[in-house]
Amino acid sequence: MEQVIIAKKIEMSARYDGWGRRVPVTLVEAGPCLVVGAKTLEKDKYSAVQIGFGKRKEKHVKNPQKGQFKNLSYIPKTVKEFRVENDFEIGQEVKVGIFEPGDLVKVTSISKGKGFAGVMKRWGFHGGPKTHGQSDRHRAPGSIGSTTTPGRVLRGKKMAGHMGNAQVTIKGLKVFEVDEEKNLLVLSGSVPGARGALLEIIKIGQDKKFAVPKNEEEIKETEESKESKAEKVEGEKTESEETKPEEIEDEAGSEQINESEEAKSEEDAK
Repeated sequence: MEQVIIAKKIEMSARYDGWGRRVPVTLVEAGPCLVVGAKTLEKDKYSAVQIGFGKRKEKHVKNPQKGQFKNLSYIPKTVKEFRVENDFEIGQEVKVGIFEPGDLVKVTSISKGKGFAGVMKRWGFHGGPKTHGQSDRHRAPGSIGSTTTPGRVLRGKKMAGHMGNAQVTIKGLKVFEVDEEKNLLVLSGSVPGARGALLEIIKIGQDKKFAVPKNEEEIKETEESKESKAEKVEGEKTESEETKPEEIEDEAGSEQINESEEAKSEEDAK
């Protein structure tokens, strides 16, 4: 069965990975989703599955849709179709437990709308000169066309216009953490869309080098082991400091004894 699910973006946060590095993550409410329909090769000439997310009151649903969802436990608020192999059953519930930490996924959503934007904001232009009388060219695009040939602005030219509010897909995001009790999915990095935006999440692979984050107990054990090592080092240092003066005194006493013995032997010889 393909790992696909519909989710809702909550907010961004941060976590620490297995190497102790701080990683930006996005918290996502994934499912539970309901399988409401399926497309087959024999009947529809392609294979797909229709999944619903959320719940809608029956009074807000039109009669044709009531007939479509009559055999389901509830009426979903949003329905999305995924072009995947049809291994699902109608009425089946899809939960966040289908994902594991280390899975690679692609996320599709509608990006934030920015309205009408200039070339500097939309395409990253650096602007025009600010000296030699250029008083009104600071954020202008500059020349946009050629001369008589071709005598027009070429299609696809980077210019000012509507920015954002378009479908965006990001591939290679990593599943960092899965919380089945809260239907929570933690993805590394950022996903398109504002808070509350609907996301389509599809598994595309597995990161074999992914290090599972340490639990609180393991972190405490490592901290305790570090503290014990530090205490041992401090104890060794104090012992070495205490023994050094005694050794110096012993060496000085032995030197004095040797000098007195030499003086006595010289007097006897005389």
